[in-house]
Amino acid sequence: MKNIKLISLAILLTVITFSCKDAPRIADTNTLPRSVPEIEGISSEDLLTFLDSAEASTHEFHSIMILRHGKVVAEGWWSPYEPELRHTLYSTSKSFTSTAVGFAVTEGLLTVNDKVISFFSEELPDTISPFLADLTIKDLLSMSVGQDPDPTSLRFSDTDSNWVRAFLKTPIVNKPGTKFLYNSLGTYMLSAIVQKVTGEKIVDYLTPRLFEPLGIEGMDWEEDPMGINTGGWGLRIRTEDMARFGQLLLQKGTWNGEEVIPAEWVEEATTAKIYQDPDAPQSTKDSSDWLQGYCYQFWRCRNNAFRADGAYGQFIIVMPDQDAVIAITSESPDMQNEINLVWKYILPALKTDALPENVKAAESLKQRLETLMLEPPRAGGNPTAKAGKYLLAENVRKFEMISFEFIDSVCSINLEVAGKEYSYKLGANKWKDGQTSRPGPSLTGPLKITDTFNIAGAYSWKNENTLELVLRYIESPHHETITCKFDKDRIQLSVAPSQAFGRQTYEMKGNRMKE
Repeated sequence: MKNIKLISLAILLTVITFSCKDAPRIADTNTLPRSVPEIEGISSEDLLTFLDSAEASTHEFHSIMILRHGKVVAEGWWSPYEPELRHTLYSTSKSFTSTAVGFAVTEGLLTVNDKVISFFSEELPDTISPFLADLTIKDLLSMSVGQDPDPTSLRFSDTDSNWVRAFLKTPIVNKPGTKFLYNSLGTYMLSAIVQKVTGEKIVDYLTPRLFEPLGIEGMDWEEDPMGINTGGWGLRIRTEDMARFGQLLLQKGTWNGEEVIPAEWVEEATTAKIYQDPDAPQSTKDSSDWLQGYCYQFWRCRNNAFRADGAYGQFIIVMPDQDAVIAITSESPDMQNEINLVWKYILPALKTDALPENVKAAESLKQRLETLMLEPPRAGGNPTAKAGKYLLAENVRKFEMISFEFIDSVCSINLEVAGKEYSYKLGANKWKDGQTSRPGPSLTGPLKITDTFNIAGAYSWKNENTLELVLRYIESPHHETITCKFDKDRIQLSVAPSQAFGRQTYEMKGNRMKE
């Protein structure tokens, strides 16, 4: 009878796997196997409770994939986010940079004890301090460079486009290896070092060593003005790619029975090397996933887990004790609280043995995961009297003109910014996919990976004189809201990036142009 139940669950699994958004899968030979939660010792009802808590929270989830015993037991994307789309990882990129260092160490191209200055004779400052002379790759890996403050902002504020030189001329005020301070430019230096010894950008160096064995395709990575991958941020991959990387780490570097990277490196890279605040009270440490120790560009977590971690809630959480991996993309205003949801709802759901079948709950979970959505703006009618072109007064965002046209429930927008024209089509009460060359909200300043960004747009009338436009940059965590208030022939625009940027709003005014 037990075998019959497992077979019935396996049949349900087939329905779940191939009906979920009819999602295209890349690299079929490496696609992660799918299973039913109960077979892998997880209650579908518990996962539904997690989804309830996630959607009731202040966090905007974009995707989640939960693996148990190497199999995907739950996966979902909040529309307009989709399985085939990449997602900006922010600092989750750091863990991939660490892995590039691991391959270089494995191949004998460098050691973690090598001095940083030995790679950059042409970029060194006139005076080399003892601390700079002592700085090692290991210090970069463990965020214990000794600089204070973090020099990462120099990548944009410094007039020198040579980021290596900008880093090396920043004073080191603490003995390297003794004090933790988060330093993304330090991770960039790891990328620069790997490129120096391999002759390849780390995205290219990792391709045959990591990405191809795992079946990861279509990745891209931001570069500095000198053509070096940024290292500390800027990688874009899909949610399933994140999950594969986590599963590789859980399996100590082995994939499909073959060693991709030595288990010794995985162990070295994911064990604590330095503590963020060793003097913090134990009660504070017990409630924080940022005080469990820092590894080689990985964070230790509570519950004997470790993670790759990116701004606004891009997580790859590896849980060896539970044989589980969780990949999340999101835009979160409180990353600790987001991880707390995992510990509160998912961790207790991971049981040692298989659970009795629960076809009703599993089917409910399947339906829920298929229909996840970030609600588009919904309100009001469609006053076409506001259609036309409006000339905007000088403003800090350099918006110069905006025009509106409404046809068949589609709002077409033309926007002129700093002498360039951009066009958008937004759906009424639904997301409408499109592309733009105008960069959206981002932490990375003027850097960009591509000239074309995938977007989804929707609009609504909040009242007869107020139009709300929402543009989601669906390969990033962020979106932009443009509120247009009409008063006869005048217009007032409020342009606001999404919640994680503190809702800073830019105001601008204009007048309707005569036909």
